Amino acid sequence: MSHQEQYRQRLRLLSDELLTIQKPIRILDAIKWPRELEQQFFDSGANQLPRVDRNFYESLPLSFDPHHTYRELRALRGRIQRRLGPHDELGLILQQTVEQYMVVCEMLRARGTPDFLRYSRLLYGSARDHLRGDRKTLRELGERLCEIFSLPGARHLVRPWPKIYQGEGAVARLQERLGDYFEEGTVRVMLSDGIVSDAAAGGDYIKLSSHARFSELDLQVLEVHEGWVHVGTTLNGRAQPWASWLSAGSPRITACQEGLAVLIETLTFSSFPDRARRISDRVMAIDMAEQGADFIELYRHFHERGMGQHDAYKIAQRVFRGGAVDGTACFTKDLSYVRGYVETVNFIRSAVLEGVPEILPMLFVGKVNLDDIPVLYRHYLEGLIEAPRFLPPMFRNLTGLYVWFGFSSGMSLIDIDRVQQHFRQLFHTLPQTAPLYEAQGDVDLD
Repeated sequence: MSHQEQYRQRLRLLSDELLTIQKPIRILDAIKWPRELEQQFFDSGANQLPRVDRNFYESLPLSFDPHHTYRELRALRGRIQRRLGPHDELGLILQQTVEQYMVVCEMLRARGTPDFLRYSRLLYGSARDHLRGDRKTLRELGERLCEIFSLPGARHLVRPWPKIYQGEGAVARLQERLGDYFEEGTVRVMLSDGIVSDAAAGGDYIKLSSHARFSELDLQVLEVHEGWVHVGTTLNGRAQPWASWLSAGSPRITACQEGLAVLIETLTFSSFPDRARRISDRVMAIDMAEQGADFIELYRHFHERGMGQHDAYKIAQRVFRGGAVDGTACFTKDLSYVRGYVETVNFIRSAVLEGVPEILPMLFVGKVNLDDIPVLYRHYLEGLIEAPRFLPPMFRNLTGLYVWFGFSSGMSLIDIDRVQQHFRQLFHTLPQTAPLYEAQGDVDLD
């Protein structure tokens, strides 16, 4: 057996060990709230904190032993260093993934305590973090995006999409939509009573809540967000002959995954202003919680800004799941949507400007972090990494994507404030405008 073949075999063995160890770890399942808590909250007049504390989480047993799993992961990290070498590029990515799961073990042991926030920040960051390669913080960007997507013009563009699909009807319609992207039988759509959100993706399936109703636009969002990105990258990772860990969704890849999913929504014109505002609102909600706001303060803030009771509850719930509703700990995962979108767009623009757009399909090669992509592309050229099988059309033929991001990079030179001042004089003569349509709701994804 050649040295190269021995290396590949070791890489596959260590990757498979990680997949086995991490398989029972389900972060969102470990911190989800039962549906009845919402009714209890409103029965109290929205004046009592939900009964969620350390004792509540201790009553929800984890699907794994965090002490034992932590020790297994630590031992695996040592074997990776010994068998692949301390400086091996793929070995370092694998080690970082192992270390992320070690932090996950610590975070889930700390459910309902202030330490939960400390571990969450290690995994997903803080709203006061700076964006990669930029001086702006996530909070500053989130605040600006909330302003943009709350402008009166955003309401003028929202057409009504009636929520006509529910239950098996929703399953059948989404299954039909996915059939154009995946081969028949590759991805299953099913109903579930056990998910709190409206929809959630697994390795080769998408679950729809049996309690939710969906519009055609909701299902379009699910098709590209959950299907093309989350399920597609999992299947591409599973198809890797040696780097099988690329099918594992550790927190280190969350920002890239969610940012890529939001980007695909925009490139397919599936998103809409209200949805974009909700994603931006999550950044502001997390910042408030990090600064000490409790559940009720968060709920009231968004409700008083015009958000419905249910939606205001949901955003507060997403922020405080796993943490402490008195304001001492929150869950910062939802920063990943805005952070990931901006950083992924900047990555694509940089690849275009640096003359290496051919690396962009590697965004879909599996569950990756942006920093992994140059490494994975080099090993793809060597034949160790397989090209992604399921790839959105705009990433399969890069010419349109190149032009799109080339123009967007060029337009960044323009002073938009001066341009806006010029056109404001023209727009000032317009008569009072009114919304063309009624606003619609949004599908809640995890």
